[in-house]
This record gives sequence, structure tokens and C-alpha cells, in this order.
Amino acid sequence: MTSDRFLHLLGPTVFALALAGTSLAVPSAAVADEHEPPQETHDGLVLVQDRKVAAAYIGPEADLSVYNKIMILDLHVAFRKDWSNDARRSGSRIRISSSDLERIKRDTADLFRDVFIEKLSEDDGYEIVNEAGDDVLLVRPAIIDLDVSVPDADKTSRSRVYTTTAGTATLFIELYDSMTGDILARAADRKTSTSPAGYLTYRNRVTNRADARRMLSRWAHLLRTRLDELHGKTADD
Repeated sequence: MTSDRFLHLLGPTVFALALAGTSLAVPSAAVADEHEPPQETHDGLVLVQDRKVAAAYIGPEADLSVYNKIMILDLHVAFRKDWSNDARRSGSRIRISSSDLERIKRDTADLFRDVFIEKLSEDDGYEIVNEAGDDVLLVRPAIIDLDVSVPDADKTSRSRVYTTTAGTATLFIELYDSMTGDILARAADRKTSTSPAGYLTYRNRVTNRADARRMLSRWAHLLRTRLDELHGKTADD
């Protein structure tokens, strides 16, 4: 499924979040205003100020402090449009097969789950469960517009590729009451994994995984921090 199709399924509000996430990287105020996220979504969530993400919404009556357990749905992954074709850019020996695409999706989804379970449950955190319940928060995640700079798909090439970025991704995350199915909150953010000081860095599958883990860890840490704040927890607890 393409990222455009997935955005269509999630609805116009989420598409607006995608624009909002992209506009934050554009210095022009005019462009940012054009893609300003709405103050309220079609399903009643209201915009909240959060400097750490591109856009975040929460239900006016939502009380996330009543949830002590978390259920994480499988991550949906969609590549940037035409990414596999662009990977065959001039001078590159990279060849992307359908099995490579599925492997990257599977690896990304597995890594996401591992990282989020680790960050959300560590240090007396939240119990991760596989069934709905009265105190279970359902997390529905998606990564779209995934753009891996060097997918390391061609095993026959001895070329070494150096770039200043490992890749870019947009995270959408929705929080639901696992019993009623009511949506409680929604957030979107876009990040690029860059080399320190913008230096060219050798990239392969191993470095890509390390960079992806760091990116996912930042998102997982942010979700954990926000949940802890709503539960009245502090860093010293």
C-alpha cells in the first residue's frame, strides 16, 4: 500500500498533519501558514502545543491517566512515493527488489515494536499486553514516506556509499480506548537521521538499523514522557 493510499484511508485530518510535519522544515512563513494544522479535527480532537512534534491532538474529555497497560498494533510501513525507482539514481548500483521492500518493511516494524516495548515498559513503566481491557491503551502506529538513503540491497556490489543522512520518516500515532474504540489522541512527526556535524558517513544495513533505532527511541521516549506526565510521574519516581 502506498503512503498516499494510507493517508486517504486515515482521512483528511491525518493528511493535514502530513503537510504540517513537512512544513516545519521549510523556513518560509508563507508556506508554513498554508499548511497550518486545523485547531480541531473531524473527530473532535483539539490541537495542543507541543514543540517536540509537528502536530498533536487530544480529545477534550480524554483522560490518559486511567490507562496502566498498553497494547501496540503492528506498525504499518509505507515508502516515499517512487522511492524504489529513485534509489536507482544515476551512478548508483543499488537495485531494489520486491523482496527487499518487504524485508525493510518487516525489519522496520519489528524494530519499532522492540524499541517501543522497551522504552514504555522499562523502569517500572507500563505493562505491554496483547488483549483489550478497561485500563488498556491501544496504540496504532504508522510510518509513511519512509526514505532510506542507502538500503544496502545489492549484495554483489563492492561499492561503499557515503551520505550525510541515513534517511527520513514520518510517524503517525493514534491512541484509542481498547474497549470502546474511542480515539483519544493523535500525533504526527517527521525526522531525518543525520550524521554529526553533517559529515559524510559510510552507510550500510548495520548503520541504517542503528540510526533507525535512535530515531525510534526518541519517539518512544517522547510518548513515555507524555504518558508519565499525565500519570503525575516525575523523573525521580
